Amino acid sequence: MATPRATRKPNRLPLNRERVLRAAVELADQAGFESLTMRKLARQLGVEAMSLYNHVASKDDLLDGMVDLVFSEIEPPTTDVDWKTAMRRRAISTREALARHRWAIGLMEGRTNPGPASLRIRNAILGCLREAGFSVEMTIQAYSVQDAYIYGFALQEKSMPLASADEFAAVAKRHSRQFEAAFSEYPYLAEVVGGHVAKSGYDFETAFLFGLDRILDALDGLRDAG
Repeated sequence: MATPRATRKPNRLPLNRERVLRAAVELADQAGFESLTMRKLARQLGVEAMSLYNHVASKDDLLDGMVDLVFSEIEPPTTDVDWKTAMRRRAISTREALARHRWAIGLMEGRTNPGPASLRIRNAILGCLREAGFSVEMTIQAYSVQDAYIYGFALQEKSMPLASADEFAAVAKRHSRQFEAAFSEYPYLAEVVGGHVAKSGYDFETAFLFGLDRILDALDGLRDAG
């Protein structure tokens, strides 16, 4: 008689902090951080909720780690190219990362326990500006105005349900018909929304780069200024 084979349990990857954080980011990408619970996260990983606390101390610690993962996706500026080129790449990379992880908008700069990726990016930004000839004071101002623009634009983009120029054009045409009578009282809205946007649409990327380049050009004149 043949000996019955022993039943093998499927191999399961060992649980560690990185697996926990990446699973949490995946869930947050799907439904937002507000909907993320330790129970849902444990279910996603196929473990008991209490076992997560061997790798994250609290939900706040979990969020710190998740935010740092988003920072790790951003291209840090380097000093081997022109400073405006480096900063432009960093800004574009940041916008792209926030488009992938919209839950992170508004959380990137407010953590009291920044991780290594966050510190690396911030140090690279400061270093790029200082090596480009900005004074310490102007470095702070240049850093601040860029982040205000990048994060503010990302927040505006998040709040818009439309993504493409064609979608904007279609909605503008619909509004033009719906509010045709009201537009007579608001000639500039009629001109911009009912006219230009209805014909050409609105492209987020084009608008983002336009504003970014104006900011970088203006900052270039502040280098070496006290």
